[in-house]
Amino acid sequence: MAPERLIALWTLGLLGGLGVVALRTELQRRRVESEVSEDRIFRCENCSLVYTDDSDVDRSRCPSCGRTNVPFEF
Repeated sequence: MAPERLIALWTLGLLGGLGVVALRTELQRRRVESEVSEDRIFRCENCSLVYTDDSDVDRSRCPSCGRTNVPFEF
C-alpha cells in the first residue's frame, strides 16, 4: 500500500474517532441538562437542613424539624 494512502486512512480514522467522541459527549450533555429540576431550594433556619420542594410553594415545612421556611436565594 502506498504511504500516501496509509496517511490518508489514518487521518480519516482519527477524525472519525474524534467525531464519535464529540457526538457522544454532546448527547450525554443534552441528556443531563434535560433532567434539571424546577424545584425550589430551602434551607432550614433551625436545623440548617437543605432540601427541595415544588416550584409553586412559597413556604415549606422542614422534613427534619418541622419549621416553616422560605426559599433560599443564591
